[in-house]
Amino acid sequence: MDIRDLHRRAVRSFADRVAAVRDDQWAAPSPCAGWTVRDLINHVVAGNRIVAPVLTGGTVDERYGGYLLGYDPRAAAREAGDEAAAVIEADGALDGMAHPPHGTFPGEVYAWQRFTENLIHGWDAAHATGGDEGLDPELVAACAGFLDQAEDLYRQAGFIGPRTEIGTDADPQAALLARFGRPVTARVATG
Repeated sequence: MDIRDLHRRAVRSFADRVAAVRDDQWAAPSPCAGWTVRDLINHVVAGNRIVAPVLTGGTVDERYGGYLLGYDPRAAAREAGDEAAAVIEADGALDGMAHPPHGTFPGEVYAWQRFTENLIHGWDAAHATGGDEGLDPELVAACAGFLDQAEDLYRQAGFIGPRTEIGTDADPQAALLARFGRPVTARVATG
């Protein structure tokens, strides 16, 4: 599948999970150490907001730091995701190099990073708030394929922690989340 489509689907999935957060859940702890649900959402919104300057040769400055959710975190999540997806889907957007704060990457690799952030942090938000934790199996498979190439680098850079130990018969979603160090229990694969 094309990364543009995968990314669009992941940002929509993330925004749907944010839309389900109740008003009394923003201060709840997330699976990301030291982050509340609000912190987690703000992190992804900030990452989605910088896609345009990162892919178009602009600069990432103080406008993209701090608190970006405003008075309506749900709308901020949807708008930032839609904006990022539109930039990634533009003709030629992934042809050059991307220059996010954490390094320099081919545009397509950066799009995979944004896809992964939206997918996994969407699960984080759902897990923290008792929401729907089920991820689209096609997105899980695509993310696992990307992680096959990037896991060691992600871990060395400190983007992900140690793997969570689960059995070898875990379903694909549980296996993927364990690779990201998420607090999952193995669900036995069926079929």
